[in-house]
This record gives sequence, structure tokens and C-alpha cells, in this order.
Amino acid sequence: MPFARLATATTPTAHIGLGLAAVGRPGYINLHRDRDLPGDRGVEALRERTHELLDAAYAQGVRYVDAARSYGRSEEFLADWLKAHPEADDVVVGSKWGYTYTADWKVEAEAYEVKDHGLATFLRQRAETGALLGDRLDLYQIHSVTVDSPALTDRELHARLAGLAAEGVTVGLSTSGPRQADAIRAALAVTVDGEPLFRTVQATFNALETSAGAALAEAHDAGLTVIVKEGMANGRLAGTEAPEPIREIAADAGVGADAVALAFVLYQPWAGVVLSGAVTVDQLAGNLHAAVVDLDEERRFRLGALVEDPEAYWRCRAALPWA
Repeated sequence: MPFARLATATTPTAHIGLGLAAVGRPGYINLHRDRDLPGDRGVEALRERTHELLDAAYAQGVRYVDAARSYGRSEEFLADWLKAHPEADDVVVGSKWGYTYTADWKVEAEAYEVKDHGLATFLRQRAETGALLGDRLDLYQIHSVTVDSPALTDRELHARLAGLAAEGVTVGLSTSGPRQADAIRAALAVTVDGEPLFRTVQATFNALETSAGAALAEAHDAGLTVIVKEGMANGRLAGTEAPEPIREIAADAGVGADAVALAFVLYQPWAGVVLSGAVTVDQLAGNLHAAVVDLDEERRFRLGALVEDPEAYWRCRAALPWA
């Protein structure tokens, strides 16, 4: 698996990845995008911003980058950067299929993305991803699987995914929603010719939403690499938005609230890669401080008290405006 390269990495930041959801398109649900991104959110402006982030991430030891077909032009921006940096051959590249970007490069749109986990969508998007990333693609994930997704039961799709794995591309999935744990456990049971199909799982886990924790531990024990997204709850655990306990711990540790939020995730023994969703180089640098934050038992207890009911958490997330 490509993630074996990360497992042997000696720099702490190698276990923090860079997600491109917030810079591959002009609109997203993270808080305070109006102050974090330039007024010009044209294609070239965000291409330049993405490349600045990739430059900074690579220089500071980040070795996993996460894109998706529905993240606007994220795959294109990443592909351009990889071609310009042949020395970055140790970067592990992941992308996702299952959502189609439909916002036409607009911040406000009637529909931002359309979900379809059918075989036809896989075949189309696999070709699109291949045209951009070619043999640099290490991991291809089904995007935002829920327990009722047909991707968990479609045997023809499973056979095609197994074929992709036979070509050397790791097959994984990401999950979302209040029943992530159920989707993860259902995915662990999917086999092709007696072999587990999925080798990675990407899930939302943070100080407010911990409901998938036990299932992620089971996935890790089963040999899957666990990737964590939304460790800062789309900005709710960063800066002035962060709850008081996080801000207090951050002040004591001499770091930002974002670093404390990500450190909480990194502390989990099953967490293989934790994604930063930074949109500025300064944000990325602050996120990377998570690798050196000491969370003792008292601090972990205070962070553990922040957890919300999963249904309430996901209702709040669904209400966040695209900006």
C-alpha cells in the first residue's frame, strides 16, 4: 500500500495530510472564507493559492494530499503541481469519486454537487481522474458513503473496484452523517473473492463528533488505514469560534486552537493521517503545530466534554452556508 511510505516517515508532520476541498473551488462551507481567500476567486487565483499551499506543505513534511472529482478543479491543480515538481515522488495522492461538481465555478449555485455511487459514474469519473493524475493516483475512494449507499451492495461495482486494486490503486471510502459507524462496519464486511475490498476509510472525527471512533478502531485493527477529515469541524474548533476549553489549552500550550483540535485527533491510536483543510500558508503552519502539542489526561478530559449528539452535530453542519 502507498501508505506504507507514510508509516515509515520520521517527521511528525508526515501524518498530517493536506485536503483540497476548500481551495479547489470558489465556494465551500468552512467558516470565514471571506477573510481567508482573495476577493478574486477565479480559476487562476485558486490555482496559485493551491500551489502555494502544496509548496509549503511539502517543505514542512506533509506527504499525503487529498482531492476529489467534486472539489472543483482540485485534481487539475494538483496534477499541475506534481508535473512541476518531479522531485515530489514521495507524495501519496488520494482522490474520490461519487459526486459530480455542478456549481460552474460559482459561490452561490442552485446545486453544488450531485451524488451518484453507481457503476456508470465510477467508470466516467475514473477516466476523468486518470486523464489528470495518471499513474500518480495512489488511492481512489468512494465519496461520502452512508449506510444506505448502493456502493455497499453493488457486486458489479465491487468487481470493477477490485480490478482497480489489481492495477495497484488502493481502494477506499469516505463516510459522512450521523451513522458513519454503521457505514464503516458495513464496508468492513465487503469482500471480493474472499478478500476485503476496502483498504482505507476516511471519516469525520473531532472533539464535537466522536461517534465513529469505535468503528474506526475496528477498521484499524482490520488493517485499514484511517484518514480523518474535518478535524476542526469546518472551522467551529478554530480561532475565535473554538469553545473556551480549546482556547484555554491553546493559550497554555502557546499554539492556536486549530492545533489543539487536530492534536486531539492525532492522539487517537487508530488515526493514520489527519487532514488539514488550510486555505492559507499561515493556517497550514498553525495546523502543523498539532504534531507537537502535548495532551495530558486532564486536557483530554476537558476536550472529551465537548462532544455533541451526532444528529445535532450533522444538523449544524448541514446548515452551514456555502461561502
